Amino acid sequence: MNAPRDARAAPDVPVVNESGIEIAPVYTAEDVAASGGADMIGRPGEYPFTRGIHAEMYRRQPWTMRQYTGFADARRTNERFKYLIANGQTGLNVAFDLPTQIGLDSDDPLAAGEVGRVGTAVDTLRDFEIAFDGIDLDRITVSLTINGAAAILIAMYLVMAEKRGFDLRRLRGTAQNDILKEFIGRGTWIFPVEPSVKLVVDTIEYCARNAPKYTPVSVCGYHIRESGANPVQEMAYAFCIARAYADGALARGLDIDEFAGRLSFNFNIYGNIFEQVAKFRAGRGLWARIMKEEYGAKDPHSMWLRMIAGGGGSGLVAEQPELNIVRGAYYALIGALSGAQTMALCCYDEAYTIPSEYAQRIALRTMQLLVEEMGLCDTVDPLAGSWYVETLTNQMRHSMEEIIAGVDARGGIARLVADGAIQAEVSAQAYARQKKLESGEIRKVGVNCYRMQEEAREPEFHPYDEVAAQAQIAGLNRIRADRDQLAVDTALQRVSADARSGSNVMPAIMDAVRAYASVGEITARLVEVFGRFREPIRF
Repeated sequence: MNAPRDARAAPDVPVVNESGIEIAPVYTAEDVAASGGADMIGRPGEYPFTRGIHAEMYRRQPWTMRQYTGFADARRTNERFKYLIANGQTGLNVAFDLPTQIGLDSDDPLAAGEVGRVGTAVDTLRDFEIAFDGIDLDRITVSLTINGAAAILIAMYLVMAEKRGFDLRRLRGTAQNDILKEFIGRGTWIFPVEPSVKLVVDTIEYCARNAPKYTPVSVCGYHIRESGANPVQEMAYAFCIARAYADGALARGLDIDEFAGRLSFNFNIYGNIFEQVAKFRAGRGLWARIMKEEYGAKDPHSMWLRMIAGGGGSGLVAEQPELNIVRGAYYALIGALSGAQTMALCCYDEAYTIPSEYAQRIALRTMQLLVEEMGLCDTVDPLAGSWYVETLTNQMRHSMEEIIAGVDARGGIARLVADGAIQAEVSAQAYARQKKLESGEIRKVGVNCYRMQEEAREPEFHPYDEVAAQAQIAGLNRIRADRDQLAVDTALQRVSADARSGSNVMPAIMDAVRAYASVGEITARLVEVFGRFREPIRF
């Protein structure tokens, strides 16, 4: 962990970054050579892509700005989407409420009090038709932050686009759809590990055949980091997860170059600037090498680490929340220096509430400032050649390789997740880090140092909207009353049959969505076959 930068500290106290790498007081060319040399640096747009996946990077096109948002119902979510687009946002990132994430309809008793509370409620295709009304899906790409119910929500997005006349073979967009990190980090799983991975692979196979420009998986190291992993673990575990999905797709008979170019990643950006930049540079080169040497990819696109540098939520705090604006600016700087294709910043009020329009606009303007005023688009990988950055990049890449080898030796990421081993390790680290924050060993401005006595003020929380929740349920009941129930029943029977036979369930889910079957109805059929996950508890 970072030692406090205190003038009273002894000069010989070692400085160790969060990844466990000791930082020297000064670096030279000899340090670069000792850490592995310059062979993995390369040129931007060329293997191993350490310096970026495009030759000109932001000189040709700035990063996509994709703020995370979603409100009580589809109508209000659509209004916020249009507000952000009008203010210069270039992509959408959809937040879903908890019932939707775990496959419950809004009128399910278990969903009471949670409908639309944090994120938008989605029950049927009709909600997607409202949420994306008037939005050009060729111009504005959409990311769906959904995991346990991802196959259903991907189907809804594809069917909605199809009904509006968009060509699925040209349609772009992304779904998070990374269920293994969900077991490690957030917990919005539904099915046991093995069938959950199967569903992810079903979406990869279906999209490779029918929507080849759509990205069906965004492997999410972000939430693993938020849960307690350090930066090198964040990357290494994400690569282990991506390899597990790739292995599943290859077992279906797909060629690596049929789908690897449509895998993407979501990583965190809070913390030490140089450690974060080195993390991404190391990760790009390592992922390219994995794809080329381990999987035999021939298409350079298959070797790209396409990523969104996201949020930094764990870096934000409720104390002196205006400081989060400053933190967000540094996180955006990290994303830009790291060569991210897409960026999304957590807002300054997101430490304690759903972001306001004002806070989201500040986060969006922060990214726009870097593009328009700060010169971040002028040259590619501006920190390249720094003896410190290149040494740290090499060291972090070696650390990632060691972690991946260790996971493989212990049976692979899926097995370790099913056993609860990774969860236990990450949770233990989160606890240890929290203790260091409380003791002041890790310094956090406004939290354990430079505090202010007058901080006890009431934050403005986003209220729960009971009226909107009841309107959502009423809308679901109208859909049920108006739809062709025979078509729904037939489609749901096919979902059940295909799940039992081991077939790819995506075609059946697409038919069910077209018939306006609900998220809860489709999920229930899959649960009948797959069962529900019971989390292993370790102490």
